Amino acid sequence: MPGRTILITGASDGLGRAVAAELAAGGDTVLLHARDEARGQAALEEIRERTGNDALRLYLADLASLDEVRALADAVLAGEPRLDALVNNAGIGATLPGEGERMESRDGHELRFAVNYLAGFALTRALLGRLRESAPARIVNVSSAGQMAIDFDDVMLEDGYDGTRAYCQSKLAQILFTFDLAEELRGTGVTATCLHPATFMPTKMVMHWRGSAVSTLEEGVEATLRLIRDPELEGVSGAYFNGTREARADAQAYDPDARRRLRELSERLVA
Repeated sequence: MPGRTILITGASDGLGRAVAAELAAGGDTVLLHARDEARGQAALEEIRERTGNDALRLYLADLASLDEVRALADAVLAGEPRLDALVNNAGIGATLPGEGERMESRDGHELRFAVNYLAGFALTRALLGRLRESAPARIVNVSSAGQMAIDFDDVMLEDGYDGTRAYCQSKLAQILFTFDLAEELRGTGVTATCLHPATFMPTKMVMHWRGSAVSTLEEGVEATLRLIRDPELEGVSGAYFNGTREARADAQAYDPDARRRLRELSERLVA
């Protein structure tokens, strides 16, 4: 399915950069999101040189700022007449930045919840119209097998903060959002899936967190590309995958009331 336009957040290094390169090699128009212009431009130029694909464009935003997320969406809508896939890949780990200390986004939200989940929620909602117009289209949320139930009495973890819990809660929030979105989009031609790409790939986040890898980056790339472009998954929506296999997420992901509470909270926070 070459020749599509695909936006990947967090495409300046790690999994996002590797997935962008594979999509570019296949002939897709790849929109690379990055926080830092120099690093984003370096990634774009390296991918262009390696693949010979000139259909690459760079979009900048700090996902710790909802204003910048909105500006990113506006720029994509202004610059791209179609959008065939959105890959919410950007994220931060349990210890980087801040060495596991509690940090806040520019909007005053707990940083891991803000960057790993809320930014993707806001960006997806803003781009949903363009995805519908481009259907069949896909939304892929890069989550994790590291999941912990959301404490709706203390979502921002102000009491007894733990970086690992913050990370795992934010990743489960992505899954709840995916399942909720899939129900909303039923019959539109736009699908929503999520995945744990691979266990402890050799990314900057993982190496800082634990010092060694378990899986290869290629394993994560294969699993992610499958959800983005495999024709056999056309129409598959509302599913969580562990690598290339459909799997069961944390029980809270299947709780309609929890999904409703998260949706209502998210809508208030991004309003």
